[in-house]
Amino acid sequence: MPLPKGLPIHFGPFLVTPQVFHTTPLSFALVNLKPILPGHVLVSPRRVVPRVSDLTPPEAADLFLTVRHVGRMIERVYGASSLNIAIQDGAEAGQSVPHVHAHIIPRKKRDLNSTDEIYDKLDGEEGDLARGLKGRQGDDRERLRVDDEERVARGPEEMEAEAIMLAREMEKEPLD
Repeated sequence: MPLPKGLPIHFGPFLVTPQVFHTTPLSFALVNLKPILPGHVLVSPRRVVPRVSDLTPPEAADLFLTVRHVGRMIERVYGASSLNIAIQDGAEAGQSVPHVHAHIIPRKKRDLNSTDEIYDKLDGEEGDLARGLKGRQGDDRERLRVDDEERVARGPEEMEAEAIMLAREMEKEPLD
């Protein structure tokens, strides 16, 4: 579903409308500021709630149907053979933005040193979205350090370009 013009979408306290590439009445999908692997995206409910248990049954159903739909597209577009789908449900579980969100990470054979390395990366600085977004405004073009000198957070133009490309790909994805 295309985005309604002028409707702001927030991920926790952060305005992320230009990063959004897919919406449903109850959920949205957005590109990631600091993807662990190419194609790493997030799916979140429109209503800002911190925990999965805070979702209404229709929100929970829509969230997981959206994860399924977006996941198929991500796997196709990024040539993946598998997906990691992860929800960090609360601060002690590693959730850095207090807004329910599912990570969808396309996986290929030997893309990381070990299968479980992805969980270390989700827990580490690569997964700390709040820290990366803090202080960023819509026009802030400064790139942020993520975890080392070679790894920087993406700028708004790069994320918006990916969102536009993924929105086009979502249009090709059949509904169930």
